[in-house]
Amino acid sequence: MAAVFEQHINVTEQDLDDLEHVNNVVYLHWIQDVSKAHWMLLSTPDIRERYAWVVLRHEIDYHRSAKMNEQITLRTWVGETSGFRSVRHVEILNNMLENIVTAQTIWCLIEAKSFKPARINKEILACLLPD
Repeated sequence: MAAVFEQHINVTEQDLDDLEHVNNVVYLHWIQDVSKAHWMLLSTPDIRERYAWVVLRHEIDYHRSAKMNEQITLRTWVGETSGFRSVRHVEILNNMLENIVTAQTIWCLIEAKSFKPARINKEILACLLPD
């Protein structure tokens, strides 16, 4: 498995819905934010100038609720990667390391200027799946 990247956040009032749980849309933002942060760490400015990622599909499973002031751990890693697509896995965990949310996103690599799909070459693979 690829290296796991982690971030930690605290649930705030603006993250909550009418039931005082974290809103489902907030989880999606966190999934995208941790994915982007990991890509920023793995890639170089030169690569980011030439390539970008767009989402093809999100699959999210909700296991339990997160609540106000809870400390949350976001974990992500890169899965199967070939052709134009790369699968990214995300776990959102509570302070007891129980899954709140598990997600899988299929991303498509594109050329940053033309927005056309780009094949995942050795340079991109080396970023995503370093030895």
